[in-house]
Amino acid sequence: MQSVPRLASRAFNTTVRQMKNKVPDRQKVFLEDNGLPVHIKGGSTDALLYRLTMTITIAGTGFSCYWLLVACMPKSKA
Repeated sequence: MQSVPRLASRAFNTTVRQMKNKVPDRQKVFLEDNGLPVHIKGGSTDALLYRLTMTITIAGTGFSCYWLLVACMPKSKA
């Protein structure tokens, strides 16, 4: 039973050594001056996520305003 923690830590240490640090490469992409806003510098995935987020935000705002208008209108008793 004493060898289990040693095996677990050894396996973790070997996988950590094999991973490459990608942070400096990503920093270079985001720090270069190419005229793009930071939320689009990540490429097409970032542009797609930005557009999807803005679409959901605008649709949600419109939907909320619609239901606020419906709620403030008095119901007619017919």
